[in-house]
Amino acid sequence: MILFKQLLPTKRGLGGALNHFRGSSFRFFSSSPETFVEIHSQEQEVVIALGSNVGNRLHNFNEALRLMKKSGINITRHACLYETAPAYVTDQPQFLNSAVRGVTKLWPHELLGVLKKIEKDMGRAAGIRYGPRPIDLDILFYGKFRVSSDILTVPHERIWERPFVMAPLMDLLGADVENDTVACWHSLSIHSGGLFESWEKLGGDCIIGKDGMKRVLPIGNDLWDWSLKTSVMGILNLTPDSFSDGGKFQSVEAAVSRVRLMISEGADMIDLGAQSTRPMASRISAQEELDRLIPVLEAILKMPEMNRKLISVDTFYSEVASEAVSKGAHIVNDVSGGQLDPNMTKVVAGLEVPYVAMHMRGDPATMQSSENLQYDDVCKQVASELYSRVKDAELSGIPVWRIIIDPGLGFSKKTEHNLELLVGLPSIRAEIARKSLAMSHSPVLLGSSRKKFLGETCTRPTASERDPATVASVTAGVLGGANIVRVHNVRDNLDAVKLCDAMLKYKRSLA
Repeated sequence: MILFKQLLPTKRGLGGALNHFRGSSFRFFSSSPETFVEIHSQEQEVVIALGSNVGNRLHNFNEALRLMKKSGINITRHACLYETAPAYVTDQPQFLNSAVRGVTKLWPHELLGVLKKIEKDMGRAAGIRYGPRPIDLDILFYGKFRVSSDILTVPHERIWERPFVMAPLMDLLGADVENDTVACWHSLSIHSGGLFESWEKLGGDCIIGKDGMKRVLPIGNDLWDWSLKTSVMGILNLTPDSFSDGGKFQSVEAAVSRVRLMISEGADMIDLGAQSTRPMASRISAQEELDRLIPVLEAILKMPEMNRKLISVDTFYSEVASEAVSKGAHIVNDVSGGQLDPNMTKVVAGLEVPYVAMHMRGDPATMQSSENLQYDDVCKQVASELYSRVKDAELSGIPVWRIIIDPGLGFSKKTEHNLELLVGLPSIRAEIARKSLAMSHSPVLLGSSRKKFLGETCTRPTASERDPATVASVTAGVLGGANIVRVHNVRDNLDAVKLCDAMLKYKRSLA
């Protein structure tokens, strides 16, 4: 007889929950028809680990997720993406590892059967245990149940010894225990402090970037480890009315010349914007934006200097994003975080490119209204609102491993708000981490360049005179955890970034 043990519900909170769950009686269910109906009729929250080291590993993940959704597993959360050295059998290619949370009405052994069929359909065959495979799908948790049978053990018995499993598993949680099911998962840990202690016993976040394990974001044809250095994104405005350089680069020739200069000065990526998002800017149509954008994008893509450089398109229109990516853009940078086009996140999910979700209230015409400038705790509220937008994007199909977050300096913020955000990046990450550790690990893009708050602080009314203040703000941002800085003046800010990176590297060497 197959037995399932279910822990009884309790109040939230890790400490009390662990004591309650571990001290509670178990509810037993056999594999009788009556039990099948009782459990099967309810959706259960599950955690499934993914691994791949054969073929196009990222494509394998995307295909597995598609087949899981088609088979009755509704994905609700994604972990970060990890590239890891092989374990047990070491003479094989590196793995990609991640995990997802989802809900399903499938019985545990039905779920196992579905996952095994997906593995088989994707080309996995019997071979060396722990050897190469195009896809590996393991059930880590199934609702509040402990499952034990000849073919299935839940929790997976080797979770506790595998950093490449524990890291993505932790990503699927928040620092706060959100519900009884998550509290149960903590109680099933072999350590008294729950999953957090289990992770720390393996080394915790300190092992990321070491011991053959790095957190990566797929971008272009590469896996980007954003911990190695801060990236510099050069700004190219193709508008007649941008606050800093509007009208300067509207011709293709002028735009190409500007890109060539920024690349020669060390830019890692170029952000193309064909719609002004300055305060009170009038909105143009998607077609007018495309008319400005596409000729320049096509010309830039032909430049030899752009080899291994990235192109971001700054737009809140899904139509523009789709067309730009089809032409060769690598990143969608949306100042609205999906708020100004209801189709944006679904379209970007299909494009399978990184998505920058920025914080803004309202739109460029209304963002500086008195209503949109009301904050009690700007770091906490920006973090909460960003979390909600990224969560919506994730439910639309954009995995967290493709998300970049931007606190939106200068957008629906007063000068004091911008200053608080600039020094409060660690607080923003910490607040997001309460609900999603994965999201708190996302790369942070900082866009302070030549913004009005710098001018007000330094008494520089002219935008082009704010480069020294921009360098100072970039320095503060990088030391506070920014991973990408979006700037007009590449040369001077790259120097600041290099110095900050060197300082951070030295600081890490002392730990």
